[in-house]
Amino acid sequence: MVVGKFTPPGGPEFEGFVRRVEPGLRRALFAALGPDRGREAAAEALAWAWEHWDCVVELENPTGYLFRVGQSRSRSRRRRVLHGTSEWSEPMIEPQLTKALAELSEAQRVAVILVHGFGWTMREVAELNGTQVTSVQTHLERGLRKLRATLEVEEHA
Repeated sequence: MVVGKFTPPGGPEFEGFVRRVEPGLRRALFAALGPDRGREAAAEALAWAWEHWDCVVELENPTGYLFRVGQSRSRSRRRRVLHGTSEWSEPMIEPQLTKALAELSEAQRVAVILVHGFGWTMREVAELNGTQVTSVQTHLERGLRKLRATLEVEEHA
């Protein structure tokens, strides 16, 4: 029996894909599911991509598709998102922000975190979600309004 070097489906092409897609996918799933479950979901989605590389390489929006794969494979629909329970901590964050983010709808939380936390454009969030930019803008505005009310912060012009 000859033992050779294992070559994953897609080889270097898949490795380049992961380097390009993983940071955004991880951030999007972080926004949707919280830090711990978001990391796990990103790993699950990329494992799925590796197993189904022939299909993934043909997708028009593979990041958006893998975002939905990560969401569906990583959580029970009844579990609430827990943004405040990660082993990782950020010392410069308002202490009540994690609880306030958990109270937003998933669409609002994803829009707020990706646009204001990670600097994505509304168009990038819309492409990820497969929605219109105007929908992202609506979720963003409603999410920010709810955060301001919850945190008792006034908007400055």
